[in-house]
Amino acid sequence: MSRLNPLHLLLLLAFAAFYLLPLGLHGLWVPDETRYAQISQEMLQSGNWVAPHFMGVRYFEKPAAGYWLIALGQAVFGQNLFGVRIASALTTGLSVLLAYLIARRLWNNPLKSFACALLYLSFGLVAGQAGYSNLDPQFTFWVNLSLVALWFALDSRTPRARLGAWALLGLACAMGFLTKGFLAWLLPVLIALPYMLWQRRLGELLRYGPLAVAVAVLVCLPWVWAIHVQEPDYWRFFFWNEHVRRFSADNAQHVRPWWFFLPIMVVACLPWAGLLPSTLLKTWKEKRQPAIVFLALWMLLPLGFFSLSNGKLPTYIMPCLLPLALLMGHALIDLIRERKPRAICLNGLLNFVIGMVAMVSLIYLQIAKPLYGNSHAEMFSLSLTFIVLLGWVLANLLQAFRPLTLWAVPALGIGVLVLLLPVGMPAHISDNEMPDQFVLEHLEELQQTRALLSNELESASALAWRLNRTEVAFYNTEGELRYGLQYADAVHRKVNLDTVQAWLADARRQGPVGVLLRVRSTSEHREEGQLPPGGKRYRKGDLVLTLYPQSP
Repeated sequence: MSRLNPLHLLLLLAFAAFYLLPLGLHGLWVPDETRYAQISQEMLQSGNWVAPHFMGVRYFEKPAAGYWLIALGQAVFGQNLFGVRIASALTTGLSVLLAYLIARRLWNNPLKSFACALLYLSFGLVAGQAGYSNLDPQFTFWVNLSLVALWFALDSRTPRARLGAWALLGLACAMGFLTKGFLAWLLPVLIALPYMLWQRRLGELLRYGPLAVAVAVLVCLPWVWAIHVQEPDYWRFFFWNEHVRRFSADNAQHVRPWWFFLPIMVVACLPWAGLLPSTLLKTWKEKRQPAIVFLALWMLLPLGFFSLSNGKLPTYIMPCLLPLALLMGHALIDLIRERKPRAICLNGLLNFVIGMVAMVSLIYLQIAKPLYGNSHAEMFSLSLTFIVLLGWVLANLLQAFRPLTLWAVPALGIGVLVLLLPVGMPAHISDNEMPDQFVLEHLEELQQTRALLSNELESASALAWRLNRTEVAFYNTEGELRYGLQYADAVHRKVNLDTVQAWLADARRQGPVGVLLRVRSTSEHREEGQLPPGGKRYRKGDLVLTLYPQSP
């Protein structure tokens, strides 16, 4: 057992350095991070842990449990960048632990268990989302836990262990449902049913499946009933708009072609994408082994299901990545054991080429159409970006030249990228995509205001979160609050082009007013033009902050 300690220590160090360390180093990205930070902060403020509200307006796109964990992070670590993001980092870290545990159960090979966990930890999409506050890392953990529990249930040697695994499966399904909805119940069934039919163990599923269902229902029921009592329209909106319409409607959000997730899967598993051909070939050769079949079903069936949906985002396929890491780690360690370095070497060369192309492109763009300005801060950011690319190139060169001994080094390249790249963004990206930092620069003046107005929900939520205030008026925008703003108690929050001057005049009689606008398009310039002259004005990128004093 002592031989495992260095491997465990490496995983813990990687988790701390690449997942925890960057959490407080940069502002909140729009649109997701400012939204989830504010909704969860509002739960802490209001004490309403049942019905999610976004800046005081009903927001029924998701259940409540995902916000609970983000709120818990802010309650424990403070209402700051680290507190907002810690739930994503910890749930991703727990998924890495699941990768290690199930690999150990599948193959009982310490190096293979380490490789599977390390590959999953360093998949680009997984590592990127670990430091990003949204619900996908949490939901992915609950789906991963449900399917790991399913395998442990099927592989258990004693009735007690089998019952415990089925109960854990039910708990994971319940928490996944409370985080993101009915999909958490569908995915385990989607894998369990064909696998059990193939194994001719359908009777076992019928005997023990009801236990998982009962646990899931018992865990979900208190919140399900509470939200029904408090907000009777919740289930109609949530089921039809967030499930049926998003899956099948032609006007669903983020409509993409059916093949959208195929290239995304390749990009998501960088810097290990070069191992995909050998992984898929080995999976095909071992297609009669129960463990391989289970992992293949876990990877492919959700991928097929998500591909059928009209609405698609890259993060939807995150539940497919743990089985891919397991299959890839299995293939990788067997290649090392058999002294077959070619695929590992090609993976390093592929990533080396990607890094060199990125570096040359950055140099060309900086010369032809500069991405970074000439200030010391901008030059520092440019230097960080070059360090990121140089780290990527060197790490993958090492793998290419010493594939059998330095096979794990690409994880260092992705770790440096996750750690430094957000800080190395050009100012025109960081200024525009992290509005909470602009708010923070003028926090003292904004704290003196009595009313707030914004023409963009992302900027409005940055104001609300930084100022710990929910009451922001929405200027000529509704977006995803369209449903909530139909309620009688929220209509007054809407301000349009015709009423903005009257609204400002009335608000200024009560005290100073802060107006934060995104001014980029023609319509947004028109919105800015409707504001009265006067006030103190600040600009940063596309953001314009105007502070109006109180009227006499």
